[in-house]
Amino acid sequence: MTIKKKAVDGLFWSFIDSIAGQGIQFIVALILARILSPNDFGLIGMLAVFIAISESFINSGFSQALIRKQSCTQKDLSTVFYFNLIVAVIFYGILFISSKSISVFFNEPKLQSLIKVLGLSLILNSISLIHRTLLTKELKFKLQARISVVTSILSGAVAIGFAYNGFGVWSLVILSLCRFGINSLLLWFWSVWRPVLVFSLKSFNELFAFGSKLLLSGLIDTIYRNVYNLVIGKFFSAKQLGFYTRADQFKMITSQNLQSIISRVSFPLLSQIQDDTERLKVTYQKLLKSTMFITFFLMLGMGAVAESMIVTLIGEKWLVSVEYLQLLCFVGMLYPIHALNLNILNVKGRSDLFLKIEIIKKIIEVPVIVIGIFWGIKIMIIAMIINSIIAYFLNSFWSGKLIAYPAKEQLKDIFPSLIMALSVNLFVFVLGNCLDLSPLLLLIVQVATGVIITILICELIRFEEYLYIKKTILDTLKKK
Repeated sequence: MTIKKKAVDGLFWSFIDSIAGQGIQFIVALILARILSPNDFGLIGMLAVFIAISESFINSGFSQALIRKQSCTQKDLSTVFYFNLIVAVIFYGILFISSKSISVFFNEPKLQSLIKVLGLSLILNSISLIHRTLLTKELKFKLQARISVVTSILSGAVAIGFAYNGFGVWSLVILSLCRFGINSLLLWFWSVWRPVLVFSLKSFNELFAFGSKLLLSGLIDTIYRNVYNLVIGKFFSAKQLGFYTRADQFKMITSQNLQSIISRVSFPLLSQIQDDTERLKVTYQKLLKSTMFITFFLMLGMGAVAESMIVTLIGEKWLVSVEYLQLLCFVGMLYPIHALNLNILNVKGRSDLFLKIEIIKKIIEVPVIVIGIFWGIKIMIIAMIINSIIAYFLNSFWSGKLIAYPAKEQLKDIFPSLIMALSVNLFVFVLGNCLDLSPLLLLIVQVATGVIITILICELIRFEEYLYIKKTILDTLKKK
């Protein structure tokens, strides 16, 4: 199978995974948002940073190290498996012991019991990390999509059932436990790999030499991505954090999923041609232009229809989230291009550069946190937008050097897509403010108008990225 065919097949099934699996999770979240209160979501948001930091330590960059290594042995895999499990148990213990301190910090008594139960998700997730890594390394995204769909349906059904029966915030805890538990069970069932009783210090040291830098950079990134929840939860309230996390989830369903799809597919794919710089650049350029065309239209489109979408999907009690979402869309639209540039560093084995860039970016991000404390959530998000733009230039500077594709060329390639997306969605936004319709009907009119105008313009001017994506989709659907 050629690189293009592998890329298309991987992107297709990763897209199906995100649309089906993540889409179902998103629908479940919408249903739960109608049943539960902003305060319930805010309480879980307060704990997100502690769970996320723990997960960074559990993985420790070993997944990327295994994917990059051309031939992994049973010793390599089993060593990482036991390391993941041991670290998960240790961090669960730390969270259990620290539960009272976390509760006191936020002045929320419920957090003490919530973190003790929610922390079990760390162990449930750790036992299947190797299985997931192997499927990604082998580009078996079709099987991952199946598992994701089944997991999302079953865990969502259980959580909704608990929510309807008055379990409140515990419904969200149960959702997390069921999701990780079912996912791990299915990965073990459908995967042929099993650990053996061996732990090799040689394998550990070899993989950790690469993964340790990714651990540190990932840890720094995780802390800073979740520190906003910490700041809002500490200096504002669980309710305000609930509004922010709902807006952030809408942003994440598009930007984070696109970033995840591109990262999962591009890293193992580009790793196969890591020594052919010219071929690497051409493949990367196609990925970049196609990805950002889709990202700009989806993210700016979401910002344009934010009010009608939120009121229609989760109700008027979440209206405060609208402005947060509109601003967060400008932050999220750069996520995929960040991921692509950083993937080049990993593909080229420069996890040291990856770490240095993350440290520099997070130092620059400190003022954003301070701004949030003193000037409020909206001003903080505006600062996040500026920070995201600066981060792009830092990411692209080094990756551009490694494959001779600097930021100037990248921006030149994606600028037409940005201008078109801004123009179309500005019209959609103005249209939404001019029409006096019910939220549902307005949402339908706005989305339909945006899609129709985009297709007509792209067909009329024969827009390159659109035509490439269209041809790729049609060819793939014919084969499937």
